[in-house]
Amino acid sequence: MTVRIGVEEEFHLVEIETGQLVPRADEVLEKLPSDTFTTELQQAAVESNSAVHTTLDTLYDDLVGSRRRLDRAASAHGLAVVAAGTVPLARPAASFPTAGSRYAHMVDEYRLVADEQLICGAHVHVDVPDRDTAVRVMCEVSPSLHTLLALSASSPFWQGADTGYASWRTMLWQRWPTAGPIGCYADADAYDGAVRGLIDSGVISDPGMIYYDVRPSDHLSTLELRICDACPRAETAVLVAGLFRALVVDALQRLEASDAPPCDGRHEWLRAATWRAARSGLEGALVDPETRREAAAADVVRGMLRRLRPALEANGDWDTVRALAERALRDGSAAHRIRRTAEHEDLLAGTDLAIAETRGERTRRRRPAPSAAPLTAARLNVNGTLGTPPAALPGA
Repeated sequence: MTVRIGVEEEFHLVEIETGQLVPRADEVLEKLPSDTFTTELQQAAVESNSAVHTTLDTLYDDLVGSRRRLDRAASAHGLAVVAAGTVPLARPAASFPTAGSRYAHMVDEYRLVADEQLICGAHVHVDVPDRDTAVRVMCEVSPSLHTLLALSASSPFWQGADTGYASWRTMLWQRWPTAGPIGCYADADAYDGAVRGLIDSGVISDPGMIYYDVRPSDHLSTLELRICDACPRAETAVLVAGLFRALVVDALQRLEASDAPPCDGRHEWLRAATWRAARSGLEGALVDPETRREAAAADVVRGMLRRLRPALEANGDWDTVRALAERALRDGSAAHRIRRTAEHEDLLAGTDLAIAETRGERTRRRRPAPSAAPLTAARLNVNGTLGTPPAALPGA
């Protein structure tokens, strides 16, 4: 039986004219169905929830349809949506928390960490038989998750500056006390006990604040992937979903056959591997989960495909995932594409590319060349100097 999957995507809201991040989620969501679209901690972001799917084709259609619907709602307010870890022109003024006592507590307790939560991710849910299985699978898949982060990396800029990272969202996200790699637990009781301990410590207030790279759902019989940046191209989100489903299926098969090696308890390298993926994306070295040594990103991705081929074929995903992975390696990460555009032109051009890819367009729309470029952050290039007027972008 094919294992079911679902995806949650988070989107930034930006002004179409300036590319600036703006806190206007309530306006955009006003006429959208609440069972599909919802708010986040900050009003500068909205979330879309897919239906449950058995095939990657129908998942892709769902994601594209939701993006189009959200884009139409945003356009009615002079806004655009961006599926990316960060947007180049975020600023502190965009920090405006969504109403509610839970969010108010988070803002008061975590201060700047919550204020700067101007980031977006893509989460994948994969069906598992029960919570005990989810917790055991969690340990098995953790060594490979940084590779999925590298594939999704889309956040090279923060508040107008080039961070030098492919996923600066990861660096911001890991400031939360329960983010990053998670340890291994014998069963659901052990995991739930650890969560209760964190709540009792006063560090977090509820189970929803477990932000680890992967976690069992509180209310669904699923395992949830949380490590990835939001992906400008819907195809990348589908690629990540297909690979994560294969990781879960592979782990389930090994656990059932008692072929899974015992956990060695050493997880220090997982955080290092996550950092490496956030720094490099697909444009540098990653940590090979098999050897725990440095290797070219393309070798790590293709090694994952080889290992997961039986699981991918079992779900009918092999041809699609292989093609999408090779395309990702050829085109480079979204972080690379956005940075390249900003370097050639300016930050607004990089934002326009992210908007276009979120809409499903292969190249960004050209802006009219201004007679004199205004002295705004949107016209600054990545070195902090005045950028050149927009020009046509070669095929991205």
